[in-house]
Amino acid sequence: MSILFALPARRARVARVTRASRQTRLAILLPAVLLLLPATATEAAAQRPIEYATVDSLRHIQSVEPRLGPPGTTVEIYTENLPPQAKIHVGIGAMRAGFEALGEGEQQMWGEVSATVRVPRYANWERPLVFIIFNGIFSPIGISDPFHVTNEDGMVQRTGRITDEGMGCVTLRDQDEYMYALSGELEGLEPGDEVVVEGAISLEGPCGGADSIEVVRWRKAG
Repeated sequence: MSILFALPARRARVARVTRASRQTRLAILLPAVLLLLPATATEAAAQRPIEYATVDSLRHIQSVEPRLGPPGTTVEIYTENLPPQAKIHVGIGAMRAGFEALGEGEQQMWGEVSATVRVPRYANWERPLVFIIFNGIFSPIGISDPFHVTNEDGMVQRTGRITDEGMGCVTLRDQDEYMYALSGELEGLEPGDEVVVEGAISLEGPCGGADSIEVVRWRKAG
């Protein structure tokens, strides 16, 4: 049995997802502590008490489809591994930054959560977003793999450092510590370089399951 979030009509339509959901891969890397500074789309400075959540306390949202697209993309979320809650909120935001609550709902007896939401129009290609599920008092209980916001050309921009992960490929760790496998225009890149890369992103890559970027241009950061 699926559970539906009652999302505002102006933000998203409600949809039902079958229980035979597809498992997405586990998040490549989450920081040891996730700092959530709550905000809203219209008042980013509106404050709630700061919430700290350890990785062990957060369940992995099992399915987010699609995981990349431009602002305004409709995304279907499904998971059935969350602890029972009387009320649940779903939000979107960036690691160690603000989140926007998109709607709320309730679980039924098996704990399934299903929602269709829309990536905010203000989202940009410079940083991935995550979907977060909160309990009734806005304590985070579930987090998704990164959603990659693309520009009008289907590309992303990432700022980070070139790393040597010992896997035989050029990799970049961004400011959120997500790892990307790089290909394309890489001449001159060395481990330790702080760079800004731009290119087309793919969810299938040859480097340890990391999302990959086909680099079309890069520059030194700073």
